[in-house]
Amino acid sequence: MEVWIQLLRRKPLGTIGAVIVVAMLGAAVLADVIAPYGFAQTSLRERFVRMSAEHWLGTDQLGRDLLTRLLYGARVSLYVGFGAVGVGCLIATAIGILSAYWGGRVDLLLQRGVDAWMAFPPLLLLMSIMSLVGPGVWNITAVLGVAFGIQNSRVIRGVALSIREHTYIEGARAAGAGHARITAGHILPNVLPTIIVVATTGLSTVILTEASLSFLGLGVPPPYPTWGGMLSLAGLDHMYQAPGLAIWPAVALSLAVFGFNMLGDALRDLLDPRLRGG
Repeated sequence: MEVWIQLLRRKPLGTIGAVIVVAMLGAAVLADVIAPYGFAQTSLRERFVRMSAEHWLGTDQLGRDLLTRLLYGARVSLYVGFGAVGVGCLIATAIGILSAYWGGRVDLLLQRGVDAWMAFPPLLLLMSIMSLVGPGVWNITAVLGVAFGIQNSRVIRGVALSIREHTYIEGARAAGAGHARITAGHILPNVLPTIIVVATTGLSTVILTEASLSFLGLGVPPPYPTWGGMLSLAGLDHMYQAPGLAIWPAVALSLAVFGFNMLGDALRDLLDPRLRGG
């Protein structure tokens, strides 16, 4: 609670980002309630309708309501984003803490694996993996989660290394605490603020990557709407005839990335002890 109070008082951009994130969450969760039409409901008589009282943002080449598809697209982006970040945080925490705590050969093997993964261009590697496993919500969530976890394990490892050298860790060992108790009871709670910051700042990257893969046809398959897919299919083919087909998904994607970036930066400043009060 104290963090959110400080966010309101000291971080106006972070507050704006939090409002955008909450609005997106509300739109995604309540899409079935607030969406005026079905996301796959077509009407060829209403193709390329401009903004009106019936269709606030107009319709696409099949007569589907654009506002409805944006709302359901937010659901896909947030489902994939939160799912991938959740999986990635578990992987990053496991790799980072194990590597930092055990050191030696364990650290060497894990970090060389991380180096090998990071040696490849991220988007090209993800495209190759998605072409093998096939498109789908679960597939893209799992692939992005693994990529997020491996890439951010270095951050968790750096924090865990500094915590491992503290005197209370030596005191716990002297008191007879086992490895599991030290890692779960002493290292993990002190790494948790860093995990929260990494998760919040990484959400925008995951959402943008999911949109990129959907734009290339490797994300969630049609007819379920995604912002990247809307930009790729209708946006590119009909953007001169109906510019809103490209503008509105791009605006939604930009707002999502902006909101999570601002919220993540604000939480980083508030939760990092080195920056607190600076």
